[in-house]
Amino acid sequence: MKQLVKKSLVIVGMAMVCGLMIISPSHAAKTLKWAHSYEVDNPYHTMALWASEEIAKRTDNKFDIKVYPASSLGKEVDINEGLTLGTIDIVHTSAAFTGRTYPLLAMSTYPYVFRNLAHFYAFAKSDLFREFADKYEEITGSHVFCTSYYGARNVTTTKLPVRTPEDMKNLKIRIPNAPAYGMFPRAVNANPTPIAFAEVYLALQQGVVDAQENPLTIIKFKKFYEVQKYISLTQHMLDNLVTIAGGHLWNNLSNDEKKIFTDVMLEMSDKISKSIETAEAELVAWFEEQGNIVIKDVDKAAMAKKVAEFYKKNQKEMPWDEAIWNRLQAIQ
Repeated sequence: MKQLVKKSLVIVGMAMVCGLMIISPSHAAKTLKWAHSYEVDNPYHTMALWASEEIAKRTDNKFDIKVYPASSLGKEVDINEGLTLGTIDIVHTSAAFTGRTYPLLAMSTYPYVFRNLAHFYAFAKSDLFREFADKYEEITGSHVFCTSYYGARNVTTTKLPVRTPEDMKNLKIRIPNAPAYGMFPRAVNANPTPIAFAEVYLALQQGVVDAQENPLTIIKFKKFYEVQKYISLTQHMLDNLVTIAGGHLWNNLSNDEKKIFTDVMLEMSDKISKSIETAEAELVAWFEEQGNIVIKDVDKAAMAKKVAEFYKKNQKEMPWDEAIWNRLQAIQ
């Protein structure tokens, strides 16, 4: 009988230990925070959700990634700081904001640096982009997975359309608070006014600024078309967002996990870019159906010439030298 009791106690003890192992935090999924500034119907959010599920699937649910859209964890500057501090694990952020730490990574967000969209896609997969990304990681400890197409930025206005550089003179235009975004307005003698992304609609509605510039997809998602009559297709910047993991996450992943994260992020990037490119092709007609006037005959050559003159005049402000510029332009 005593033997039976002892055996029973051993079995119960083993069961309790196993149970504790099952619920032990070391065996629980690691919760990660992924933050960005975009709406829930934006491809950057929907594809982040896809990537989160895919990473969980490919790692046997080791990671539980929560995606926080629409600046719910802070504005662009805040989430970049959170990445550095370790309070946020992954971000989508404009490459322009990385320029605060390493200016060359922001080069892709300067006006008229790309000939066309094919040129941007070639850059995104180039050795030059990887060099920029690796240098950023060396400085910050944060790992850049990829850069994805965000859309061609266009100017919207309330009172008058924009067709030529002269139409931009003294125009009070909202820009994101990063140096690259101020280059185009400065080159065409406009008045750039930094305003946080979440506050733009109200600023336009109340006349704090007369204009703003964003891709067509964002003009729709953020409903700027409701408070701006004219949409001028300046296409002055082929904007792009980088997806970055904080060093506190990246450095603690195994090599296999790093490969899984990287593969998923690159697949996600292609999905985002294709989705936005498709949407842009359809949106001009959609805006016209809403009653907006879309200005298609913008003199982009004259705009680009003004920007080139600005670059030459303000060469010391540019993050690149002639050798880097020539390498970018040589990419096919």
